[in-house]
Amino acid sequence: MSGQGLPLRVATLLTGLLECLGFAGVLFGWASLVFVFKKEHYFEELCEHDARLMGNATGMEDCKAQDEKFSLIFTLASFMNNFMTFPTGFIFDRFKTTVARLIAIFLYTSATLIIAFISAGSAMLLFLAMPMLSVGGILFLMTNLQVGNLFGKHRSTIITLYNGAFDSSSAVFLIIKLLYEKGISLRASFIFLSVCSVWHVGRTFLLMPRGHIPYPLPPNYSYGLCSGTGTREKKKTANSKELDLQAKEFLPPKEEIPGPGQLDEPRSFKSSVFSRRFAWHLVWLSVIQLWHYLFIGTLNSLLTNLASGDRALISSYTNAFAITQFFGMLCAPWNGLLMDRLKQKYQKEARKTGSSASVAALSAAVPSLALTSLLCLGFAICASVPVLPLQYGTFVLQVISRSFLYGGNAAFLTLAFPSEHFGKLFGLVMALSAIVSLLQFPIFMCIKGPLQNNPFYVNVMLVLATLLTFAHPVLVYLECRQKATAPAATF
Repeated sequence: MSGQGLPLRVATLLTGLLECLGFAGVLFGWASLVFVFKKEHYFEELCEHDARLMGNATGMEDCKAQDEKFSLIFTLASFMNNFMTFPTGFIFDRFKTTVARLIAIFLYTSATLIIAFISAGSAMLLFLAMPMLSVGGILFLMTNLQVGNLFGKHRSTIITLYNGAFDSSSAVFLIIKLLYEKGISLRASFIFLSVCSVWHVGRTFLLMPRGHIPYPLPPNYSYGLCSGTGTREKKKTANSKELDLQAKEFLPPKEEIPGPGQLDEPRSFKSSVFSRRFAWHLVWLSVIQLWHYLFIGTLNSLLTNLASGDRALISSYTNAFAITQFFGMLCAPWNGLLMDRLKQKYQKEARKTGSSASVAALSAAVPSLALTSLLCLGFAICASVPVLPLQYGTFVLQVISRSFLYGGNAAFLTLAFPSEHFGKLFGLVMALSAIVSLLQFPIFMCIKGPLQNNPFYVNVMLVLATLLTFAHPVLVYLECRQKATAPAATF
């Protein structure tokens, strides 16, 4: 890393971290915002007349039709957050960083302005605003992840840190809720978020590249304030072969030459998609993600039931949940560090025995996959027990599990499949898991309707589904073990 560009790169890193922390994943602080929306009487006209006439707080708080609307909005927005990863990834690849970020800024600013100026009478516009906010946020994250390429050997740590910041940004809606309780209107808070678009635009043109940040980074690479268009285009057209040679130079010796087990890996995109490995990874991601989305989307309703409609108690637990979400940024890098350490250890052993380095690297993902499933199982069991104080433990397990989930997902795809298919496979697995996440709304309707607010049977089914996710690390382990003993075998 050249000393001349170091201040610019550090500025890009820190402002990118702030952007992810303050804006990218705010959707997942939905429970805090629902509390404010209810106090502003959004969708309250849907409540049954007899519930309005009840003298106790529970009658007003536990409004089935109102909760259904909020659940449906979150279902749609969280679906778009994942499903749009595929098309937005294509936009980012095809039209590069500047165009992708300008689209993100337009969507995000439009969404915050809509939320700022709607009222209880126009609350249906939330069905438009929240998906726009979600897609704008995921584009912010996507364009920032490449910043890790500027820092060489620290690349994985920075990527997991950015993913953690994305998780932690859900605390922004907690801040908005607390400001609302201190007398700062919802409109003022979202207008402030809209005005921040000026900062996003400035960062786009001054601290980010017009195209993509390459990896490995070529010598004398410049971008943003330090580069001119002519120099950049010249590099792009004249030095492509040189970059290919540099890529080999930057790779460690163990990754340059495939081992005996690497030569028979399926190389086509189609064979990767239809492999058993990808299918079970999709099941693993979809089930765990469904648990998280269902919990976040229905948290306000859950707390309302457990707290018997006590507004102060609901507010206290909502705050506690949002505060724990902030620590996702601290949890996320641990999964990456675990995998990196195990990968180095297993590849070192593989070089001594002459076995495949790629199989050794894939073996490093097994503890991460199993630990994520175990954390989700603990979270699911705690969430299923209808004891209010126990939810503090649920909040802690939920944020650790979620921070491990997405970092582990990306890391597994890089280890298990050819790198040239990573973007497509990542977008596809997120899009397919988004379709599964749509089940959260019918599940919520089932709990509110036929089950009469008793989620016991639904929780039992989901816990059993969580047990199914342990099959993924077991199968990967068996596959790695089989390849280690018979390197020439094909799978």
